[in-house]
Amino acid sequence: MGSLATAELCDTNAALLASGDIRVLPPIFKIYGQSRAFSGPIATLKVFEDNVLVRELLETRGEGRVLVIDGGGSMRCALVGGNLGQLAQNMGWTGIVVNGCIRDVDEINGCDIGVRALASHPQKSNKKGIGERHIPIHIAGTVIRDGEWLYADSDGILISKTELSV
Repeated sequence: MGSLATAELCDTNAALLASGDIRVLPPIFKIYGQSRAFSGPIATLKVFEDNVLVRELLETRGEGRVLVIDGGGSMRCALVGGNLGQLAQNMGWTGIVVNGCIRDVDEINGCDIGVRALASHPQKSNKKGIGERHIPIHIAGTVIRDGEWLYADSDGILISKTELSV
């Protein structure tokens, strides 16, 4: 599946932007991974400094989905590292967006997926298994629902209620 340019999507879908059916995430994310542009249906996850559920979800078949993790914006540990990046690639996930940190940046940059995160941090997360999956999450003031669509490229990240075409 080829990714659509976010700038073009914004230009051709002004009414959907105005209605809120398409939302633009603030430009707070750094770009990682080999796929600079990616898109797909969203699977949501809400965790805080604990990545057990991240691994559990990435162990399921991705089928072209994008995992969007609300990590509460924590800058105190990483929620995704090189092993999880490789797992996501192997299981057919298109991308991962983390409202938090990643680590093993060189390994993640070698993976054939798209990754967006606030920053990198060398410390691993807790392993308690606390969190919620497939629920509405809030990232930088934007509500993101399981099953919506994400489009990401070098210009930014869009969230859409439905799959878009040009």
